[in-house]
Amino acid sequence: MGFLFDNWLQSDPMLESYRSILENRIRLRKEKKNEIIKNQGSLYNFAGVHNYLGLHHETDHWVFREWAPFASKIFFIGDITGWEEKKEFQLKRISPEGIWIIYIPEYVLHHEDLFRLRIHWENGQGDRIPAYARRVVQDPVNHIFNAQVWCPESAYRWKTPKIKKKSTLLIYEAHVGMAQDAEKVGSFREFIDNVIPRVVNAGYNTLQLMAVQEHPYYGSFGYQVSSFFAVSSRFGSPDEFKELIDTAHGCGLMVIMDLIHSHAVTNEVEGLSRFDGSTYQYFHEIPKGIHPAWNSRCFDYQKSEVLAFLLSNCRFWLEEYHLDGFRFDGVTSMMYDHHGLGTVFNSYQLYFDETVDENALIYLALANELVHEINPEAVTIAEDVSGMPGLAVSVSAGGIGFDYRFAMGVPDYWIRLIKEYSDETWPIDHLWFELTNRRPDEKTISYAESHDQALVGDQTLMFRLVGSAIYDAMSIHQQTNLLVDRGMALHRLIRFVTIITAGSGYLNFMGNEFGHPEWIDFPREGNNWSYQFARRQWHLVDDMNLRYHLLACFDQEMITLVKTFRILESSHITLIYMNNYDKILVIERAELFFVFNFHPLSSFEDYEIPFSPGKYQMIFHSDLHEFGGQGRLKNGQIHFTATQSTDNKTLHSIRLYLPTRSALVLQSADIS
Repeated sequence: MGFLFDNWLQSDPMLESYRSILENRIRLRKEKKNEIIKNQGSLYNFAGVHNYLGLHHETDHWVFREWAPFASKIFFIGDITGWEEKKEFQLKRISPEGIWIIYIPEYVLHHEDLFRLRIHWENGQGDRIPAYARRVVQDPVNHIFNAQVWCPESAYRWKTPKIKKKSTLLIYEAHVGMAQDAEKVGSFREFIDNVIPRVVNAGYNTLQLMAVQEHPYYGSFGYQVSSFFAVSSRFGSPDEFKELIDTAHGCGLMVIMDLIHSHAVTNEVEGLSRFDGSTYQYFHEIPKGIHPAWNSRCFDYQKSEVLAFLLSNCRFWLEEYHLDGFRFDGVTSMMYDHHGLGTVFNSYQLYFDETVDENALIYLALANELVHEINPEAVTIAEDVSGMPGLAVSVSAGGIGFDYRFAMGVPDYWIRLIKEYSDETWPIDHLWFELTNRRPDEKTISYAESHDQALVGDQTLMFRLVGSAIYDAMSIHQQTNLLVDRGMALHRLIRFVTIITAGSGYLNFMGNEFGHPEWIDFPREGNNWSYQFARRQWHLVDDMNLRYHLLACFDQEMITLVKTFRILESSHITLIYMNNYDKILVIERAELFFVFNFHPLSSFEDYEIPFSPGKYQMIFHSDLHEFGGQGRLKNGQIHFTATQSTDNKTLHSIRLYLPTRSALVLQSADIS
């Protein structure tokens, strides 16, 4: 198959047994791509169907096209028709594949006019939002959604050139709607003014935006998409979203968005479900076409029209909004017929059996090829819990082609550690394994917690560690609270050891850097449609009388350290020393030495650790007062190794003071 493919298999000897299956997967992808090129000229052309279907302005008229093979009649209805069917606004079917068209005089449609389709099929009819609608708005009174003509007098003028790819990703995961202190839905404008400066100040270099694609139910966190080509209007206009991205680029931030191609909402008027009256137009036939856990529709990736729809969606967001890439959501669900539900991936056989959706793998590989063809600087990230081999291996080497994959086992392990183990029984060897257990040939992004760990029914790390004391014991003027001291110390250690051992990137969910209290709960019937927990309480970190700003300060300095010494660019991580009983972990990376004491009770004086001979200076530690620590260490201290000869061996070691629940960083101070 080729040198790169052989190299990939050699990096994981377990894969050799499945060589023939992997070779067949590569063959299937090549066949599909060759078929596309034969029919469309290129993958890029194939992914341009959004420029054909939907509403478009041409020279002196409008043209609207839709794909609806099962439909018998389609009417364009809206403000211009009084929301009634009119013969002059009936679409004409122009192909046996089900393409429908209507030409509308230029003077008839205007900017911000509302419209939708009324589709008839055998024994039924229904109103539908066009599949390729680029602007969808919700009526504030009756709450129904409609497509909207979007043709402002002047197009948005971009100010900042597209940004270069970062060598390592330091991701700030954010949700525009809940990115404000007030109990309401936040806007793009507020995000520009209030959040982007915070992200820049905190030192992160990449924004990952959730809930961008239009979704009918706000409480779905954006994961039940209805209109795949429309920016969610609840946050603002398309131009305001462009301004957000432009502003972020001007601040040096990359901007990637959650791309939901794993499933679609079941809504029929707003979404694609039963769009033309059939249950299988975009999706698998029921029951396979229904996700049993999410109650959503599952795409049929074998259909050419579905591939064109999804690939066009990738191209659209990159070109129209100058995005720098995507985090593909729900990749596990896409790759397996069982969606990963109830499956423990403890055998390689599970990656290669009959439950794997080979058509989904073809789509994902084509999507990665397309994204990187359009913008070689773009970034793609896979959200996968299964550990599918080759997901973040290049297409040229036989992989699926993602740039990164999330290390989703790390946050799960932190929760298990806190819930199931007392502090004094933390298994440091297991922790080390979980933090570094990843494929050597694939780049990964680690995180201690994301939005998943903060949703209602779960708890943020800080809330797990501190409990109800977070409400009344965070004042810096109060007497020391042991729960708060423990929580803050472990919060610092957890985040620090996670980023230091991360593969090639690190993620934080907005507000978690300062220990945001409570969970995320969107307005719903069960909470009387309250926004109390669907916001970020920035006033907490801005209040110098509270301890939250101390955690934010630590996070900022931690990020600065990682960037200054380019720690995540160093792929080689060495375990220097580990002691389960003492809870000590010592790591070398990027020519720095990281010493962690996780012990809840024991501070160690003159703790002896094997070390390369030399002189070392402490350049960072987690116990500073300005981090909320106890100030038991002092930066700048010089430590010398000692030499001991026994049994014809010369041993070198260093002796350090290691306070409880603290970490320190040493750098060689030898003058060469």
